[in-house]
Amino acid sequence: MDDDAMDPIEAAQRALGRALRELRNRAGLTQKELGVRAGADDTYLSQVETGQRDIRWSTVTRLLHALNATLADLAAEVERQPQRRDG
Repeated sequence: MDDDAMDPIEAAQRALGRALRELRNRAGLTQKELGVRAGADDTYLSQVETGQRDIRWSTVTRLLHALNATLADLAAEVERQPQRRDG
């Protein structure tokens, strides 16, 4: 399902996942490496990155710390992601 066919919450969840994946890729880390650094399972990270799982705020902050990234970095990357169009 593309982002245009889903509700706004699901679209935002997918955009957040893609943004986290981009930050991880820029850091040169695999999901497993990031998982070890952030105390998260790599399977869970895969599901978050593909928008299949929601993510808790505490996990976002642990991931950002492990990526040496800021909330501003994440927000900027989310803004670059394709968004669902209304209408």
